Amino acid sequence: MSEPRFFALIIGTEILNRRRADKHFDFVTKALAQKGHKLSGSFIIEDDPVLIIQTIKFIALQSNPVLFSFGGIGSTPDDYTRKCAAIALRDGTLTIHEEAKEIIVDTLGEKAYPYSVRMAELPKGATLLKNPVNKIPAFALDERYYFMPGFPEMSHPMVEKILMKLIPNKRTYYRHTLTALCKENVFIEVMEKMPKEVEFSSLPKLYSDGWRVSISVASTNKKLVFESFNMYIDVLEKKKIVYSLHDEHNVS
Repeated sequence: MSEPRFFALIIGTEILNRRRADKHFDFVTKALAQKGHKLSGSFIIEDDPVLIIQTIKFIALQSNPVLFSFGGIGSTPDDYTRKCAAIALRDGTLTIHEEAKEIIVDTLGEKAYPYSVRMAELPKGATLLKNPVNKIPAFALDERYYFMPGFPEMSHPMVEKILMKLIPNKRTYYRHTLTALCKENVFIEVMEKMPKEVEFSSLPKLYSDGWRVSISVASTNKKLVFESFNMYIDVLEKKKIVYSLHDEHNVS
């Protein structure tokens, strides 16, 4: 089975117009890094049903996707995510999830009606995610699409619990980095030879005294990443280009 590819979908016009600051991207990247994984993509979009549906469908088309979606599962008229998830991943209909309804009514009593109880209207086949704050559940589809509240205090513990299940064992990600006093095009031939199992990046920057480029090479294969990194070192040594090595760091 192929490696899971993780995606974050952050829904909220209030983030794009800066009425609220996003806290999800930073959290998810750090939570994944602790497991030796990373995001393949992150999207911040407005409360637009068509855009939400299209984005979910796009992510679903990727190889072995796992989606963490934040926001829009409440009961107000601008909470579109439940319906959009049903359209993007099911037949478009919402049905009463009896367990979710029971939790909402038990938690809120008479205040559950007439609006809050709508949060029990979920896509077919939805499973519930426990809410550690107010008990109102979030939901998942196919154990790979997770739709959670926009409130970090509610959704972030959900993500941590999901990752414990999806990635029970940590893995080590080996990374080597250097900074060289040259342009990045010095390394193009080496970059073209990088194995597909190796992640590499080139970050150039122009200073008053000339160009510098930071090269980073990483992989779960310790031997392969070492060999790949040394290909960059060989170029620098042959061309007598000044460079400095950074401490190797492993993400477990």
